[in-house]
Amino acid sequence: MSDKSEGVTTAAAAEPAAIVTKETKNKVTIVVFSGELDKVLAAFNIATGARSMGKEVTLFFTFWGLNVLRKNKAKNTAKGWMKKMFGWMNKGGTNNLPLSKFHMGGAGTSMMKKLMLQHRMPSPEEMLTLSKEMGVKIIACTITMGIMGIEKSALRDEIDSYAGVVTYLAEAEQSSVNLFI
Repeated sequence: MSDKSEGVTTAAAAEPAAIVTKETKNKVTIVVFSGELDKVLAAFNIATGARSMGKEVTLFFTFWGLNVLRKNKAKNTAKGWMKKMFGWMNKGGTNNLPLSKFHMGGAGTSMMKKLMLQHRMPSPEEMLTLSKEMGVKIIACTITMGIMGIEKSALRDEIDSYAGVVTYLAEAEQSSVNLFI
C-alpha cells in the first residue's frame, strides 16, 4: 500500500523501524563537544558510571572538547595566523576549563573548584585518569585537530586513537546509548 500524495510506501515507512530494532551492544558512546568544566565533568561521570555497570564506553572528543585532552602547558605550534589565534584563545588542559554559566572572569570557576574539593569530588584530571583505569576508550577527532592546528604532541597520552567522524559513527551505531555533551 502506498500513499500517492506523499510518495511513501509502507516498505519505506517500515525501514526506520528496522533501524530502531537493530541489535545494539551493551555500549555507550559520548561526544564531548564542550570544553566547559561542568559539562566535561558530566561526560566523565556518565562514562565512569556506565563503565561501573559493565558497559563498553567510548568518549569522542571534538571541537572545544579537545581542550580537555590538551596537555596543561602545551606549546602552540600551529601554522597560520587563524590557527595560532585558536591556540592562543584555547589554552586547553584540564586545569583551564571554564564554567558554562557564572564563569565571572574565572571567579566562578575558582569557587566551583573549591566546592568540588570540599565535597571530595574528583577534578577533570582525576576523572580522566579514573576513566582510563576503568577502560573507557578515548578518541580525539582528527578533523578538528586539523582545523584548529592541534598537533598530537600537544595532546595527552591517555588517547586510545585519533580518528574522524566515520569511526565515531561506527561506535555510535553499535551503542544502546549515544549522548552529545
